[in-house]
Amino acid sequence: MTKTATKETVPSFDGTELAVHIMGEGRPVMLLHGLFSEAQTNWIRFGHAEKVAAEGFRVIMPDFRAHGESAAPTEAEAYPEDVLVRDTEHLIAHYSLEDFDLGGFSLGARTTARLLGKGLKPGKAILSGMGLEGLSGWGTRRTFFVDALAAYETAKRGDPHWMAIQFMKTQKIDRGAMGHLLASIPEAAIEDFSNIDTPVQVLCGRDDRDNGSPEALAEQLPNATLDWIPGTHMSCVTKPELGEAMARFLAA
Repeated sequence: MTKTATKETVPSFDGTELAVHIMGEGRPVMLLHGLFSEAQTNWIRFGHAEKVAAEGFRVIMPDFRAHGESAAPTEAEAYPEDVLVRDTEHLIAHYSLEDFDLGGFSLGARTTARLLGKGLKPGKAILSGMGLEGLSGWGTRRTFFVDALAAYETAKRGDPHWMAIQFMKTQKIDRGAMGHLLASIPEAAIEDFSNIDTPVQVLCGRDDRDNGSPEALAEQLPNATLDWIPGTHMSCVTKPELGEAMARFLAA
């Protein structure tokens, strides 16, 4: 097992180039990062991918379009509805994944849930940094981030959008591309929870309610495990407990 991820570039369904980072060997698991982030920040930098790979997994970590090292086209037509789901489906087909696991943090968890809702059947799934309200209604969160984009140059410390804007600036996001991407995300991630029989780990920071109630989400899923780690929505990805909890769940 190598501690260093290799990078591949994969053209998506519309030719948009997606950066995909891969670590380890064994059973494939695809991990999807959060909004404004990328695979390096969510999975590699703090050792989470390494912990999962050490359990005998090939960890496949794409950068979403408009994120990280993937292309960030600025044309609205490059962001049709459900574009992140379509990109993920394309990567699953590209890597010929059949018996595999899938997980995500925040927007990555929402994308994972959307795929489960559409009938994808991974062996196991991880929904991290996510609560029920983050899946059942996207409008409030989208409005918050759209407002943050609008206040990108003017927000002052103390503004509720301040931290999100500082993270966007750190990540050097393209605001035009990000606006189109936000508009492409459907309102509801899952219409019928009862059809999801995949074992799901709901994994959340003790002080994270950014996407609503993880307890309520776990109650809705027929085959869910609820696990807690230290931290808020922003800080929990820096904690070793995140990778440890994911590795335990996947290896069990």
